[in-house]
Amino acid sequence: MVTMEPVVVGGHVMIGVEVKLPKTTLLSISTEKGYIMCGALDVGLLNETLSDRRIIAARAVGVRTLPQLLSAPMESVTIEAEKLGVVPGMTGAEALLLML
Repeated sequence: MVTMEPVVVGGHVMIGVEVKLPKTTLLSISTEKGYIMCGALDVGLLNETLSDRRIIAARAVGVRTLPQLLSAPMESVTIEAEKLGVVPGMTGAEALLLML
């Protein structure tokens, strides 16, 4: 099952997506420029194999809901996200605001 819902951060509306799969749930919240995602995101792949796409993204691990994704510290970030000031340790909400 796939669910999409608006997520408001700092007065900005973003898109939250939840994909329920057998034994796991994929979570992401996106802006027009980038996104944060659960531990399924492969930051290494984005930085290396897909570097020409300049993807702005960050990953949190151990989250099970969209609210948890917003409050969790980012475990890893892409090179392009770093260029915007997104760093590991900041919350998902903080990262998203830099991706506007």
